[in-house]
Amino acid sequence: MIPKTFKEVIDLGDGREISIETGKLAKQADGSVVVQMGKAMLLCTIVSARKQSPVDFLPLTVDYREKFAAAGRYPGGFFKREARPSNDEILTMRLVDRVLRPLFPKNYHYETQIMIQLMSHDDEVMPDALAGLAASTAIQLSDIPFEYPISEVRVARVNGEFVINPSREQLDIADMDMMVGASVDSVAMVEGEMDECSEEEMADAIKFAHEAIKVQCEAQVRLAEAFGKKETREYEGEVIDEDIEKKIFDAAYQKCYDVAKKGMGKTERSEAFSEIKDEVIALFSEEEQEENGDLISKYYSKAHKEAVRSLLLKEGIRLDGRKTTDIRPIWCEVDYLPSTHGSSIFTRGETQALATVTLGTSREANIIDLPTLQGEETFYLHYNFPPFCTGEARPLRGTSRREIGHGNLAQRALKGMIPDDCPYTVRVVSEVLESNGSSSMATVCSGTMALMDAGVQMKKPVSGIAMGLISDGKDYAVLSDILGDEDHLGDMDFKVTGTADGITACQMDIKIKGLSYEILVKALKQARDGRLHILEKLTDAIAQPNESVKAHAPKIVTTTIPGDYIGALIGPGGKVIQELQKATDTTIVINEDPVTEEGIVEILGTNQDGIDAVLAKIESLLFKPEVGSVYEVKVIKLLDFGAVVEYVDAPGNEVLLHISEMAWKRTENVTDVVNLGDTIDVKYFGLDPRTRKEKVSLKALLPKPEGFKERPPRRDDKGRDNRGRDNRGRDNRNRDRK
Repeated sequence: MIPKTFKEVIDLGDGREISIETGKLAKQADGSVVVQMGKAMLLCTIVSARKQSPVDFLPLTVDYREKFAAAGRYPGGFFKREARPSNDEILTMRLVDRVLRPLFPKNYHYETQIMIQLMSHDDEVMPDALAGLAASTAIQLSDIPFEYPISEVRVARVNGEFVINPSREQLDIADMDMMVGASVDSVAMVEGEMDECSEEEMADAIKFAHEAIKVQCEAQVRLAEAFGKKETREYEGEVIDEDIEKKIFDAAYQKCYDVAKKGMGKTERSEAFSEIKDEVIALFSEEEQEENGDLISKYYSKAHKEAVRSLLLKEGIRLDGRKTTDIRPIWCEVDYLPSTHGSSIFTRGETQALATVTLGTSREANIIDLPTLQGEETFYLHYNFPPFCTGEARPLRGTSRREIGHGNLAQRALKGMIPDDCPYTVRVVSEVLESNGSSSMATVCSGTMALMDAGVQMKKPVSGIAMGLISDGKDYAVLSDILGDEDHLGDMDFKVTGTADGITACQMDIKIKGLSYEILVKALKQARDGRLHILEKLTDAIAQPNESVKAHAPKIVTTTIPGDYIGALIGPGGKVIQELQKATDTTIVINEDPVTEEGIVEILGTNQDGIDAVLAKIESLLFKPEVGSVYEVKVIKLLDFGAVVEYVDAPGNEVLLHISEMAWKRTENVTDVVNLGDTIDVKYFGLDPRTRKEKVSLKALLPKPEGFKERPPRRDDKGRDNRGRDNRGRDNRNRDRK
């Protein structure tokens, strides 16, 4: 029996639709939905445990996976099955998680898992733009406590017009690409890249996306009502003890306020707050501490947070003593590491990033092989956040999702400033050595300087800044260059990167409801002032890209050869190219242009002489002598019937100088005219119609002896002798008559 299904359709207004359907698949999950746009279909489920977790936070897992079968493809690798998530899948997980997590009740500590799977792919649909809608709809169809529906859309500007959920083809020509997450009432998340757009243009794009999100949220409500909205499940909340809370607040608030007002450094400040916490704990007996330890810690953190926020709103004083618009002291250095192709240090306050640049050929490009996308990146950035950068000691568990997300943001900030004609594959690595506030923006700054130090001819330098917000619903303060504590205790983390002429990338997470566009625009404009200040510090360290790469860095030269010559350059079994690389100490990469079918040859080497030798070999390979021209040749081999000569200007190109073309008189011995190693001039006659071989002549450049009579040719221009026989003895005269 086919189960009853419930469906809602969302009209995007341009002939495209999104449907959300439930009742058919995965009915044992707490909530499940199929979201479809075109041929693309996502299945999203949510399950939340009925037993409370012992941890003091929401153990939420958001998982997004793209199945290769969805695109009719096989996974790569030996086992031929999906394995660890790709970077793109992890980035989609982060986008969804960042919007959903703040909307679960703060006292809901139950293991919760959201799984989103791409089951069918459409080349015209980018499925990551549907993941947020799928997740929120699944929650609305469940009994899991959640504040209100949200959704996410991609907004792009194509030919000056905003488009919701564009195709990849449209995105390729767009000058703005943003993912926006929001509820009906407020924007919660923004992430994207732009081609130096203005602050006003970015705000307009967010508004446009928000209108589309409102429609999607309303559709979720209608579907849940039609399906039969479940009553929110009952769960054990946190224990509340107002007496303990008041006792701790009275003991800790003012002391935290006074410490925050002193403008200490991170370490000194942390120690002072720890002392206050110890004093608070000492107010309780050992039995009380054992019974209410979690509550004591929680209420202290609440008093600490309120003290810091109140100080900022009342007196405009930040934890380190700065004003709201002040940027921490900055110092920069380039060319710090002697053996890298480019390097730099960027230090802002207690945040420090060391960036390196490595230059390579197209062989080092980052290969992308996903169900929804295949290709390669010739510019990519990796971000590392070791535990020592925050003074911690913890085991390394591989690259974290946070590291992937921060690296992606910095990569998007910089990639638009890499010139289109850059011949290299460029890898930037950021090593975060200290962290107290926006190491991703420090990565953008250090990455810019390292690229310029490496001689990459960036269009413009890029800087980045992290903005914060403290608001009590009435008053608010926008903070420039936030500290780690201000991020944790504040209401917004808004990272903005750009050149002097506009924004190149952004990432915003908002923790409060109803952020007005007035505050958003103010934050953007304040961020611009901060970005320009930081940009000035960067250009003081290195004003423009170095004119060339470093002496020890590889130089790269790109040339093209006709497709017919690719095999000759590679040689049988790769023998020619391998020997050439070994002899010249270069790396040679050959790719075929799919359009022109020409061979694109990349020559990479640190020694210019080696590169020149490869170019000479290619030029020699492509050498085509012109009929009637005179060429200098060198005798490289003597034969009974002539000499093998090599073109001096095209080494490796050989031709036979026949003994009959050495002199006007009969030549008995080749050595009567030339010897091994002699350099002479010859005239090129092209293909000899009789022998079908290339013909050169020495005697053609010599004066003809007086009275000299040429013997009639033994064969005519068709290669036949005076009896009409060809060189195989066959008589072709009758055939010619026919």
